Amino acid sequence: MQQILTIQAKDSMVLAKDVMTPENRVLCGKGTTLTTTLIERFLKMDIVHLTVEGHPVSTPGEKSLREELQEIEARFSEVNKIPPLAYLKKRIMKKLVESRGQ
Repeated sequence: MQQILTIQAKDSMVLAKDVMTPENRVLCGKGTTLTTTLIERFLKMDIVHLTVEGHPVSTPGEKSLREELQEIEARFSEVNKIPPLAYLKKRIMKKLVESRGQ
């Protein structure tokens, strides 16, 4: 899942979290497929951010999933034989992959 600016949203992206009004009411539910009309409505309502499934928008300077996983591997390289830390590394890597929708 990725949080993006509403102006970056495109048709067929799918919401990963509910879109809420300032009064904390659900405006649009998780799992909704975005359309041009819906995106325009969000923009008119000053909804600034959306959380969508996957990782559809690349930003300049952003690391690839492979680069991030290699970085985690390097950070934990000296503590791989310590079970709690090896478990923590595994969990971090799993969450990172899940957050990227891969």
